[in-house]
Amino acid sequence: MRKLWNSLPFRLLLGVAAGIIIGLIANESFMNVIVTVKYVLGQVITFCVPLIIIGFIAPSITKLGSNASRMLGIALVIAYVSSIGAALFAAAAGYGIIPHLSIVSTVDGLKELPEVIFQLEIPQIMSVMSALVFSVMIGLAAAWTKANYITGVLNEFQQIVLQIVTRVIIPILPFFIASTFCGLAYEGTITRQLPVFIKVILIVMLGHYLWLALLYLLAGLYSGKSPWEVLKYYGPAYLTAVGTMSSAATLAVALNGARKSRVLRRDMVDFGIPLFANIHLCGSVLTEVFFVMTVSQILYGSLPSPGTMVLFCLLLGVFAIGAPGVPGGTVMASLGLITGILLFDETGTALMLTIFALQDSFGTACNVTGDGALTLMLTGYVEKHKVEEQKLEVKL
Repeated sequence: MRKLWNSLPFRLLLGVAAGIIIGLIANESFMNVIVTVKYVLGQVITFCVPLIIIGFIAPSITKLGSNASRMLGIALVIAYVSSIGAALFAAAAGYGIIPHLSIVSTVDGLKELPEVIFQLEIPQIMSVMSALVFSVMIGLAAAWTKANYITGVLNEFQQIVLQIVTRVIIPILPFFIASTFCGLAYEGTITRQLPVFIKVILIVMLGHYLWLALLYLLAGLYSGKSPWEVLKYYGPAYLTAVGTMSSAATLAVALNGARKSRVLRRDMVDFGIPLFANIHLCGSVLTEVFFVMTVSQILYGSLPSPGTMVLFCLLLGVFAIGAPGVPGGTVMASLGLITGILLFDETGTALMLTIFALQDSFGTACNVTGDGALTLMLTGYVEKHKVEEQKLEVKL
């Protein structure tokens, strides 16, 4: 029972259920308290967004830059292209599918939420885009100059931010989610939109399988080897990822499976699988893009413009580099994009955190399984370019 209680999806589900039940029976006076709690918790989470950006993006760039090599460059390119491709694929699907999901407008016939009792404003230390540019600049400069001291400071700062996320943000998330769904239930929104959430999760899971099929098909065509000789060993890794929701926890199982494949070169397995576990998040970005479009339609009555979505997808690939170290995955690392580019408010952010977390295990499984396809591409590259087999080590 304790293990179940420690599961974030379980606590979020409990928060969702409790919030809906309370929202259906609460009176206006009680909702005054709920709205205030939601506002304060939202301020705390929003304040931490620039810290998360700096704490995870900058150290990740320094680690990648300090191990710069031809193979690392190739791996980064194919991982980024895969993630961006998955994001654009999800965006295209969103424009084609979401308008036909019978999403009811949230502005007609709803109760009005009461006002906040008091406003405790907690301004961010810097804007989201400033934090992103600062992270990129510092990370690249530290890698170029081999600034070991600054790199060490950034790594320690990453651990500090990780503790903030683990000990502050994650524990308050269920209460933030509960207060959000309490408000949605009080307004009447949730009873209209719950079937849409279920449809969207199923659509996203189908998208995962389609993208994996495309990755393995392209890897097989490029390498001239059977992708099935890789994919057939990924069953245990996929199930482990579904159960743990962690690329790190699945790494040993993924390595063991990839090493059994007769078509993958061992040095590429030892190099590629751990690296891709940190930088390749095709399933997570695919999920997030489709979900943000759905939430935008539900809460704000329209989809983001194509230009906005393209910018969001391109930047999401950069943010995803730091996401494996963040509990909650890509959506936690990219909160700044959600609020800064898409202009989501606290309600939109809460909905994103909830529906993303509820299917995060399948997104992680897609990420891990996709790593095998990219490793097959690396194998094809070294064989085509006659790169001698050697031991490659990347410490991330």
